[in-house]
Amino acid sequence: MSAPLLEIDAEHPHPRHIQRAVDLLARGELVAYPTDTYYALGCALNVRKGVDRLYQLKGRDRRKPLSFIVPDLSDVAQYAMVSNFAYRTMKQLTPGPFTFVLPATRLVPDRMATKQKQVGIRIPDSPIPRALSRGLEGPLVTTSATGLDGEPLIDPREVKAQLGHGLALMLDGGLVPCEPSTVVSLINDEIEILRQGQGIIEGL
Repeated sequence: MSAPLLEIDAEHPHPRHIQRAVDLLARGELVAYPTDTYYALGCALNVRKGVDRLYQLKGRDRRKPLSFIVPDLSDVAQYAMVSNFAYRTMKQLTPGPFTFVLPATRLVPDRMATKQKQVGIRIPDSPIPRALSRGLEGPLVTTSATGLDGEPLIDPREVKAQLGHGLALMLDGGLVPCEPSTVVSLINDEIEILRQGQGIIEGL
Protein backbone atom coordinates (compact mmCIF):
# COMPACT_ATOMS: atom_id res chain seq x y z
CA MET A 1 0.00 0.00 0.00
CA SER A 2 1.34 3.41 -0.95
CA ALA A 3 1.58 6.26 1.55
CA PRO A 4 -1.23 8.80 1.68
CA LEU A 5 -0.34 12.17 0.13
CA LEU A 6 -1.10 15.20 2.29
CA GLU A 7 -0.94 18.64 0.71
CA ILE A 8 0.81 21.11 3.00
CA ASP A 9 1.81 24.77 2.79
CA ALA A 10 5.61 24.66 2.49
CA GLU A 11 6.08 28.10 4.04
CA HIS A 12 3.30 28.06 6.64
CA PRO A 13 2.57 24.41 7.45
CA HIS A 14 -0.58 23.81 9.46
CA PRO A 15 0.24 22.55 12.97
CA ARG A 16 -2.29 19.72 12.60
CA HIS A 17 -0.47 18.41 9.52
CA ILE A 18 2.89 18.62 11.28
CA GLN A 19 1.51 16.78 14.31
CA ARG A 20 0.13 13.98 12.14
CA ALA A 21 3.61 13.45 10.71
CA VAL A 22 5.31 13.75 14.11
CA ASP A 23 3.04 11.09 15.59
CA LEU A 24 4.04 8.69 12.82
CA LEU A 25 7.75 9.48 13.14
CA ALA A 26 7.61 8.89 16.89
CA ARG A 27 6.28 5.38 16.21
CA GLY A 28 9.19 4.51 13.95
CA GLU A 29 7.47 5.28 10.66
CA LEU A 30 9.01 7.08 7.67
CA VAL A 31 7.75 10.38 6.27
CA ALA A 32 8.71 12.23 3.09
CA TYR A 33 8.77 16.04 3.09
CA PRO A 34 10.05 19.01 1.09
CA THR A 35 13.26 20.82 2.07
CA ASP A 36 15.22 23.75 0.66
CA THR A 37 17.14 21.30 -1.53
CA TYR A 38 15.30 18.08 -2.48
CA TYR A 39 12.41 16.06 -1.20
CA ALA A 40 13.71 14.06 1.73
CA LEU A 41 12.90 10.90 3.63
CA GLY A 42 13.06 11.10 7.40
CA CYS A 43 12.71 9.29 10.70
CA ALA A 44 13.24 10.05 14.37
CA LEU A 45 16.87 9.74 15.51
CA ASN A 46 15.96 8.05 18.78
CA VAL A 47 13.69 5.37 17.28
CA ARG A 48 15.92 2.59 15.98
CA LYS A 49 13.13 0.87 14.06
CA GLY A 50 12.68 4.01 11.99
CA VAL A 51 16.41 4.34 11.30
CA ASP A 52 16.56 0.70 10.17
CA ARG A 53 13.58 1.23 7.87
CA LEU A 54 15.16 4.34 6.38
CA TYR A 55 18.40 2.56 5.52
CA GLN A 56 16.43 -0.29 3.96
CA LEU A 57 14.19 1.96 1.86
CA LYS A 58 17.12 4.06 0.71
CA GLY A 59 19.24 0.98 0.00
CA ARG A 60 22.13 2.68 1.76
CA ASP A 61 25.26 1.08 3.20
CA ARG A 62 24.80 1.14 6.97
CA ARG A 63 28.47 2.04 7.38
CA LYS A 64 27.62 5.43 5.85
CA PRO A 65 25.92 7.54 8.52
CA LEU A 66 23.00 9.77 7.60
CA SER A 67 22.84 13.44 8.53
CA PHE A 68 20.07 14.90 10.64
CA ILE A 69 18.08 18.09 11.06
CA VAL A 70 17.64 20.23 14.15
CA PRO A 71 15.30 23.25 14.37
CA ASP A 72 17.73 25.95 15.46
CA LEU A 73 21.40 26.74 15.97
CA SER A 74 20.86 26.52 19.73
CA ASP A 75 20.10 22.79 19.34
CA VAL A 76 23.36 21.87 17.61
CA ALA A 77 25.55 21.78 20.72
CA GLN A 78 23.58 18.84 22.15
CA TYR A 79 24.77 16.63 19.31
CA ALA A 80 28.04 18.20 18.15
CA MET A 81 31.02 19.88 19.76
CA VAL A 82 30.75 23.48 18.62
CA SER A 83 33.75 25.77 18.95
CA ASN A 84 33.40 29.54 18.86
CA PHE A 85 34.65 29.45 15.27
CA ALA A 86 32.07 26.84 14.25
CA TYR A 87 29.28 28.74 15.99
CA ARG A 88 30.14 32.00 14.24
CA THR A 89 30.35 30.27 10.88
CA MET A 90 27.03 28.47 11.27
CA LYS A 91 25.34 31.61 12.56
CA GLN A 92 26.12 33.33 9.25
CA LEU A 93 24.95 30.40 7.13
CA THR A 94 21.82 29.14 8.89
CA PRO A 95 19.10 28.48 8.17
CA GLY A 96 20.24 27.46 4.72
CA PRO A 97 21.23 24.70 2.28
CA PHE A 98 24.26 23.50 4.24
CA THR A 99 25.22 20.29 6.02
CA PHE A 100 27.85 20.90 8.69
CA VAL A 101 30.31 18.19 9.67
CA LEU A 102 31.35 18.44 13.32
CA PRO A 103 32.68 16.20 16.12
CA ALA A 104 29.78 14.21 17.59
CA THR A 105 28.78 14.28 21.25
CA ARG A 106 27.80 11.21 23.25
CA LEU A 107 24.12 11.86 22.52
CA VAL A 108 24.68 10.73 18.93
CA PRO A 109 24.22 6.95 18.55
CA ASP A 110 27.32 5.19 17.20
CA ARG A 111 25.40 4.14 14.09
CA MET A 112 24.84 7.81 13.23
CA ALA A 113 28.48 8.90 13.49
CA THR A 114 31.48 8.16 11.30
CA LYS A 115 34.45 6.12 12.49
CA GLN A 116 36.05 9.47 13.27
CA LYS A 117 33.08 10.26 15.55
CA GLN A 118 31.87 13.02 13.28
CA VAL A 119 28.29 13.90 12.41
CA GLY A 120 26.47 15.88 9.72
CA ILE A 121 23.87 18.40 10.91
CA ARG A 122 21.43 20.55 8.92
CA ILE A 123 19.31 23.59 9.79
CA PRO A 124 17.46 23.99 6.49
CA ASP A 125 15.75 27.14 5.30
CA SER A 126 12.52 25.19 5.14
CA PRO A 127 9.84 25.38 7.84
CA ILE A 128 8.50 21.83 7.45
CA PRO A 129 11.55 19.72 8.45
CA ARG A 130 12.43 22.13 11.26
CA ALA A 131 8.86 21.92 12.55
CA LEU A 132 9.01 18.12 12.42
CA SER A 133 12.21 18.10 14.48
CA ARG A 134 10.76 20.59 16.92
CA GLY A 135 7.67 18.42 17.31
CA LEU A 136 9.81 15.34 17.93
CA GLU A 137 11.84 17.26 20.50
CA GLY A 138 14.87 15.69 18.88
CA PRO A 139 16.72 15.37 15.57
CA LEU A 140 15.07 14.30 12.34
CA VAL A 141 17.30 11.86 10.44
CA THR A 142 17.23 12.91 6.81
CA THR A 143 18.29 11.67 3.38
CA SER A 144 17.34 12.75 -0.13
CA ALA A 145 14.46 10.98 -1.84
CA THR A 146 15.98 9.36 -4.90
CA GLY A 147 14.53 7.26 -7.68
CA LEU A 148 15.65 3.89 -8.96
CA ASP A 149 18.25 5.66 -11.12
CA GLY A 150 19.70 7.38 -8.06
CA GLU A 151 18.55 10.82 -9.19
CA PRO A 152 16.89 13.08 -6.57
CA LEU A 153 13.13 13.48 -6.81
CA ILE A 154 11.64 16.98 -6.74
CA ASP A 155 8.00 16.11 -7.51
CA PRO A 156 5.99 14.72 -4.55
CA ARG A 157 3.96 12.48 -6.84
CA GLU A 158 7.15 10.88 -8.13
CA VAL A 159 8.29 10.32 -4.54
CA LYS A 160 4.96 8.68 -3.73
CA ALA A 161 5.04 6.54 -6.89
CA GLN A 162 8.58 5.25 -6.39
CA LEU A 163 8.96 5.18 -2.60
CA GLY A 164 5.44 5.32 -1.22
CA HIS A 165 5.43 1.60 -0.38
CA GLY A 166 7.93 2.29 2.41
CA LEU A 167 6.41 5.52 3.70
CA ALA A 168 3.66 6.20 6.21
CA LEU A 169 2.99 9.71 4.87
CA MET A 170 3.97 11.94 1.94
CA LEU A 171 3.89 15.66 2.72
CA ASP A 172 3.21 17.44 -0.57
CA GLY A 173 4.68 20.93 -0.57
CA GLY A 174 4.83 21.29 -4.35
CA LEU A 175 7.94 21.20 -6.52
CA VAL A 176 11.27 21.93 -4.82
CA PRO A 177 14.77 22.96 -6.03
CA CYS A 178 16.93 20.28 -7.61
CA GLU A 179 20.30 20.99 -6.04
CA PRO A 180 21.92 19.32 -3.02
CA SER A 181 23.11 20.99 0.13
CA THR A 182 26.71 22.14 0.37
CA VAL A 183 28.57 19.89 2.81
CA VAL A 184 30.97 21.90 4.97
CA SER A 185 33.49 20.44 7.41
CA LEU A 186 34.23 22.69 10.37
CA ILE A 187 36.62 20.20 11.99
CA ASN A 188 39.71 21.79 13.60
CA ASP A 189 38.24 25.26 13.04
CA GLU A 190 38.83 25.09 9.30
CA ILE A 191 36.25 25.50 6.56
CA GLU A 192 36.51 22.66 4.04
CA ILE A 193 33.93 22.20 1.31
CA LEU A 194 33.34 18.45 1.01
CA ARG A 195 30.58 18.86 -1.59
CA GLN A 196 29.63 22.03 -3.39
CA GLY A 197 25.89 22.36 -3.71
CA GLN A 198 23.27 25.06 -3.51
CA GLY A 199 24.88 26.93 -0.62
CA ILE A 200 27.60 29.44 -1.45
CA ILE A 201 30.16 30.54 1.14
CA GLU A 202 31.64 33.97 0.55
CA GLY A 203 33.92 36.08 2.70
CA LEU A 204 34.32 33.62 5.58
